[in-house]
Amino acid sequence: MADTQFGPHGWTPERLGSLAGRCYVITGANAGTGYEAARLFLSKGASVVMLNRSAEKSAAAIATLKVEHGAEADVRFVEMDLADLTSVRRAAVEIRETVPRLDALICNAAIAQVPKQRLTVDGFESQLGTNHYGHFALCGLLFERIEESEGRIVVVASLGYNMGIKTIQFDDLNWDNNYSANAVYSQSKLAQMMFAYELQDRIRAAGKSVEVLVCHPGSSKTSLIKTSGSPVMRAIWWLMTKSPMVQTAQQGAYPEVMCATEEGLEERALYGPTGRMEFVGPVGRGTLHPHAYDKPVMTRLWEVSEAATGVVWPL
Repeated sequence: MADTQFGPHGWTPERLGSLAGRCYVITGANAGTGYEAARLFLSKGASVVMLNRSAEKSAAAIATLKVEHGAEADVRFVEMDLADLTSVRRAAVEIRETVPRLDALICNAAIAQVPKQRLTVDGFESQLGTNHYGHFALCGLLFERIEESEGRIVVVASLGYNMGIKTIQFDDLNWDNNYSANAVYSQSKLAQMMFAYELQDRIRAAGKSVEVLVCHPGSSKTSLIKTSGSPVMRAIWWLMTKSPMVQTAQQGAYPEVMCATEEGLEERALYGPTGRMEFVGPVGRGTLHPHAYDKPVMTRLWEVSEAATGVVWPL
């Protein structure tokens, strides 16, 4: 049954009031849902910090946003590559030095459907390294600033978590022996969700006040598959975008903006579209399958992630 918390039309930006004085940090914000989230925040007077790889694309995105929202729009860019932990650490230092208030860190960036095994500069399988380890490290390095701000961490997941092997392949995290683009992507998004749910438990045990929320964009018209997927996957995705099973990137941004701003949301939940197959439709609380919060697996993944990244959380 579709969630009715926000009425038949689900959550929409009409629920947003003024966000003046608030600051939102978004990974992967020069295009797609991250860019659309930035647009919505700026439209309500918030400041936005984009964490992106490309300085050129970021400058173009910022220029477009300033045309729409005025030259005084408070939006800027910090260079960061989630696939490079040195880059993540450098960006975190800059954020700590220049962003005194951090209302929400939105873990939006991702790569998907990488056709052949590729490793990050740190030696991790690229999808796990980018989608999970990079964000795990970034959130850990910025946690105290988020806590000082009584802020939130928003993890942007994917329905892909419910595909693949539905657990973490600890004995071969780089998938040296059985690499599959879809299964590895699925594991990386499951890892992100497990990180979020384990973090909720650790925050609660430590008596901290940071909220951690998990959402997904549904099936939205972004460049995710076009950027990293195989030619076959790109062709399949192109065909899908012509169907009613795919929505706009702006609609895909609604769940992460909601999770960054709305009060009264449940933590052990997955928010996103609630319509057809939860690909599209009104935004609310969707289906969360229990393998996403398998406690022994979550705990082990946390320990593995701290060891892999060298980031030990202050919890």
